[in-house]
Amino acid sequence: MKLKSILIFFVCTLFFSCVEEEQFDNSAKGNFEALWKVLDEHYCFFDYKKEVIGLDWNEIHDKYAVRISNNMTNAQLFEVLCDMLSELQDGHVNLYAAHDVGRNWSWYENYPANFSSDVQKKYLGNDYMIASGIKYKILDDNIGYIFIESFSDGIGDGNLSQVLSDLAICNGVIVDVRDNGGGNITTSQKVANRFCNEKKLVGYICHKTGKGHSDFSELKPMYLEPSDGVRWQKKAVVLTNRQCYSATNSFVNEMRYCPNVTIVGDKTGGGSGLPFSSELPKGWSIRFSACPMFDAEKKQIEFGIGPDIYVDMRSEDALRGIDTLIEYARNLLGGK
Repeated sequence: MKLKSILIFFVCTLFFSCVEEEQFDNSAKGNFEALWKVLDEHYCFFDYKKEVIGLDWNEIHDKYAVRISNNMTNAQLFEVLCDMLSELQDGHVNLYAAHDVGRNWSWYENYPANFSSDVQKKYLGNDYMIASGIKYKILDDNIGYIFIESFSDGIGDGNLSQVLSDLAICNGVIVDVRDNGGGNITTSQKVANRFCNEKKLVGYICHKTGKGHSDFSELKPMYLEPSDGVRWQKKAVVLTNRQCYSATNSFVNEMRYCPNVTIVGDKTGGGSGLPFSSELPKGWSIRFSACPMFDAEKKQIEFGIGPDIYVDMRSEDALRGIDTLIEYARNLLGGK
């Protein structure tokens, strides 16, 4: 079963499982209980995060319930609800109101950036090419450089074939996805398909089947399948940092199973759960992780994927306009 079909099936399953929900009144306490319960029944990482960070969702309920009163303002209620959600340590958990968006960005805020757009401009120059969401050029040592800022852009098969054809003369290619916060997982997979020559198991996915924290379907395998278009046959290096999240986290997972690919940089930010949305009585929208994804060894990748080679951006390099990670990749590919 292809990934697109799997996603449609999971979304439909989640939707119909949410049709008969308990009704809560539009008070501060009602919204608090509604938020806590929808996550209690449908969030997908409770068991894993209890194991890793000691999260107990029942204790979280009691901890924040005492801060709720029906005479509090919307701003005060929003603050308490966001504080509760932050306990999940999940960048896919967001609360949307007219005045603000609750978010948890600790997955990258407390880590080195390992990327500078000012330094990168020195490598791209003014003569780089653009194909949909891809910026690319040939560096002066005959190493191809591809920068994908987001997987939200509609990168087409024609774009990818043209980019790889233009870089075919290169000794190797750098695929830079640093600071790529994600987007469309089918787009990220479309790019990864250009780096494999045979069907390859890259992970598993499942979905909630009941309201219990451990109620999940059997794991369904996910594969990379070789593209019918131009495929890369030489060495490649993927550059990562902590701001590689969501669909980019999945992309890095897929690329590490491709031949001739080396992952260089920092551990990714994670975000392996496919998000799902619901609504509170107040009309505020809550988005949260609902379908967990795993790697080919059935291990969790929610908290990120380590590189093959850890390399940090050196401050002294950045001051001289040098990107430590790009230079390391060039050396690895036989360039400089």
